[in-house]
Amino acid sequence: MKIAVCPGSFDPVTNGHIDIIERASTMFDELIVGVFHNVNKKPLFTMQERVALLAEATKHLKNVRVTSFHGLLNEYVKQQGSRIIVRGLRAMSDFEYEFQRALLLKHLDPEIETVFMMTSNEYSFLSSSGIRELANFQGEIKGLVPKCVEIAIKQKVQNKS
Repeated sequence: MKIAVCPGSFDPVTNGHIDIIERASTMFDELIVGVFHNVNKKPLFTMQERVALLAEATKHLKNVRVTSFHGLLNEYVKQQGSRIIVRGLRAMSDFEYEFQRALLLKHLDPEIETVFMMTSNEYSFLSSSGIRELANFQGEIKGLVPKCVEIAIKQKVQNKS
């Protein structure tokens, strides 16, 4: 059974993330979407909220499982019975960053492989930070994130006001 892990902070999950998850789910028997805490970011949503939103947004994909984790990615991948990491790329700048991370993981564990997937053109401009900024200024996010995420973001922003 081929199991892959698609890690990210997903704060919030965008339609670009969903595009990568949907396409990756056709390549593996099981795709585990691992939500992690990025210490370099101040999240809009809690870990539990991000897991719940991702689970809702991917419920149509029967071979996708959403979990959360802390710690080293290579250890989490092994704990999940995998050796494959799926990473989405939007631009060359993403590739440079992800390539360095993949090489570091390869150094830590030579059995781990990283698969890079280019996002579809229609989502290449999307980023979680861009969505957070748009939402904070009451910009329109419809069509950029799954409907459940759109509703949750609007509620979160209203509660801040």
